[in-house]
Parts: sequence; C-alpha cells; structure tokens
Amino acid sequence: MSFSDTYLNPNNATPLRITGERIAHTEVVDVLSPYDGAVVGRVHRATEKELETAVSIAQAAFTSMELMPHKRAVILETAARLIAERKEDFAKIIASEAAKPIKTARIEVERAVQTFLFSASIARTATGDMIALNAHPSGEKKLAFTLRQPIGVVAAIAPFNFPLNLVAHKIAPAIAAGCPVVLKPAMNTPLSAAALVDLLIDECGLPGDYLAYVPCPGSVAARFTELDDVAMISFTGSPGVGWSIRADAPRKKVALELGNNAPLIVADDADVQAAATSVAASGYSFQGQSCISVQRVYVHSSVYDHFLDLLKEKVEALVVGDPLEDATDVSSLIAPADTKRILDWVDSAVQGGARIITGGDVSSDGVLRPLILADTTDDMDVCRKEVFGPVVSVMSFENFDDAITRANDSDYGLQAAIFTKDISRALTAAHRLDFGGVLINETPTYRADNMPYGGIRDSGNTKEGPAYTVHEMTVEKLVIINE
Repeated sequence: MSFSDTYLNPNNATPLRITGERIAHTEVVDVLSPYDGAVVGRVHRATEKELETAVSIAQAAFTSMELMPHKRAVILETAARLIAERKEDFAKIIASEAAKPIKTARIEVERAVQTFLFSASIARTATGDMIALNAHPSGEKKLAFTLRQPIGVVAAIAPFNFPLNLVAHKIAPAIAAGCPVVLKPAMNTPLSAAALVDLLIDECGLPGDYLAYVPCPGSVAARFTELDDVAMISFTGSPGVGWSIRADAPRKKVALELGNNAPLIVADDADVQAAATSVAASGYSFQGQSCISVQRVYVHSSVYDHFLDLLKEKVEALVVGDPLEDATDVSSLIAPADTKRILDWVDSAVQGGARIITGGDVSSDGVLRPLILADTTDDMDVCRKEVFGPVVSVMSFENFDDAITRANDSDYGLQAAIFTKDISRALTAAHRLDFGGVLINETPTYRADNMPYGGIRDSGNTKEGPAYTVHEMTVEKLVIINE
C-alpha cells in the first residue's frame, strides 16, 4: 500500500492522534471528492472531550518536556526531506480531497517543503536582542538582553484551500518556536493534514505530546477560546468566524489570516501581454479559491479592449475537468453551494449591466467554467465581496488617482498590485495602495513562503512566513545583569 493509499481509503477511517496514539471514535465522517462526490476517505471526528484532552496533554508537554532548538531543526529538516520524497503521494491526496488540479497540488507540496526548511532555519537562528541600557543614565554598568521563549500551546485552525501548506505554515513555525500544537484541519480536507501529522510523529522524531490531530466541526473548535491552557489561536478562514474568535478570546494571542478581493491595476504603459498572462494564471488557479486570487482588475481605457481580448484568449485555453488529470487547469469548487452562490452573483452583475466575456456555464461534469466579467461596477457583489471562485471582473479607468481610490475602496486589505513601466507611478502605488502587500509587475496572487504575508482591515491582524510566525508564537523576556 502506498503512502497516499493509507489516507485515500474509504474502508479504513483515519483516527485522531493524541499523545502520539491513534484514537478511534464512534462518529466517522466521509471525505468527499468535490469533483465527482465519491468518498475518497474517512476520518474519525473529535468531540469537545478529545479536544480538551489534547490541549491538556499539550500543556503538560510544554511545562515538562522542553524541545531544544537543535532538535526542532532536525525534525523540521527531516520533514522537508520526507515530504519532498513523497511529493506525488501528497499531491494525490490534495487533488482527491480538494479537487485541486494535480499539477497545482504538486506546487503546493513543493511550497510546503520550503515552509519546513525556512522554519528549520529559524529554529536554529532565532534569538533575542541586545539592549543598549547604558544609553540611559541609570543603565550604566548594566548588561541587558532579551530571550525569545515559546508562548505555549497553539490551537491551529486550518482552511480547506491549501490543506497541506497552510497547515505547514502553522505547525512548522510552532515547532521552530518550541510550541506544542493542537491542529483542527478543515473537515472537507482533513486527509493531507493527517498524513503530515503522522509523518512528523512517526518518522521525524516529533514527540507525540507536541502535536495533536483533532478533526472536528467549528462548533467543537470554538472550545479553544475557553480553555486556559491555549495560549494562542492561529486561524485562517472567513472574516466573520475569525473576528468572532478574536472577540471570544480577548486574553489570548489570536492570529488571523482572513479574506480579500484582490485588486490589480493595469496602467496605460503596462506590458499588457504580461498582465493578461499573469491574470489568466493567478485569477483561476485552484478555481480562484485563494484569498489573493486576482478578483478586480482596473485597466486604463486606452488598453482596455486589448487586455480583454488577450485575457479571453488565454482563459479559454484553460483546461477544465478531472483534478487528477495532468492537463487540467481548473476543476470543481469545494462545494456545489459555492457554484450556485457565484452564479447568483454573476446573474446580479449582468442584470446591473456587466458583460460576460467568456465562461460562466457549468460543464457536463459540474465544473464552473472560468469566467470573465467586463464593465462591472465597484458596488456589485462580484467586486465588493470575496468571490472565492473562477471569476475575474475587469473595469476601465481614465485617471490613475481614481484607480488607486477604487482599489482601496474595500473592507479587505491583504495584497494589491500594479502593472506599469513607470517607476514613479510604481512607487506611488506602493505608498498609496492601502494593503498589507503591494506587488509591482506581478499579480497580488504571488506569495513566497518566507515573505511577510498578511493584511489589514477584514484581511486579518498578523504576518505569516516562518520568521514572522515564530515571532508571533514567542514572548520576549528581558534580562538585566548588574555588574
């Protein structure tokens, strides 16, 4: 039996893992393929009791079982090597449970490897700071420095759209920081996370008490906010849920990575070919189910029609179908309800004067074909809200300042971008676009796993990337030595 077959097995439900032990529960949940509805695996579902037990054991490990930095680094480096060796197995699990096209799933696995390697580097090098205490008159003959120490038990709540790498972005930095983790994966994509947890405990040397796997619904995971032994909650998902967690846990560290409706400006001097090529790739990758998928494109009127023609040609060349086929670019959304919601928003936009340039129909196998909308307005749901689907809205502008203002007119603030050859205009955009990240001659969908990634407003309150996450997962202790 291959590594992936252990999890892609409807006849053998994946158990919980607490203290390294595999724990079965009476309630078992089917994991369905979003593409054809087939049962691709099953998992045991945790209750509040198991979640509380996992947190209690993690806290006991934190107080009694210090994991030294050099050991953390070896665990993380080993994980990176083993994930790379099993790239195809992990990609198959991701494609099966999430309907992520297999070639895109392979990229996710490669990124997870990098996430573990960067985390290993931080585990070896993270230090505190020297404090120039003698810069103050009272600080003469005193030596001061800080120590960075793990914050405690981290409750990690992961989303469905990157079921391996976004789990890695929570677990790997926590290990680097020395924090035990209780992981709640997304219930519709829990298998990739299970495979990663098993690998870390069974093959990489991570003590079982340091990592628990407790798949459960959000109503059970809400218990994290009430448990005193949880020092930090790391959540990736919708703004409504994220901010409610923050409100319910005012005395905990709560790190939120939430949504976006990513804007892109195409200036009159832009490389229109490059812009269209980039949008065709990043607006529809994994069916647009990424919080930084290109959603709103503001194109100068002088190149508007040309951009639409180029984008239409490239989008129509995307292959729609089975996520396990190598040729597939776009497959099914995570749930049929999302297809209906998006089509309702598109219908509303068309009734309001928008034009469908291509796509918008549902294929014989239930896949929503990649859709371009033109002449949308900023108040339409397809622009105002987060679509999280294969829809890109293209609008024209005359004045650069107006494009900046319209891009900023959003409840979200994760990443934005501009295509231009004018360095002055690029720097103006960098300063004036009110987002956590601004990209020049690249789409807002770009993310390297070591960069500071995070937004403002309804996009969240933290920066991810191993070095930045480790900073969030540690506390700074000041030490002063008097001569």
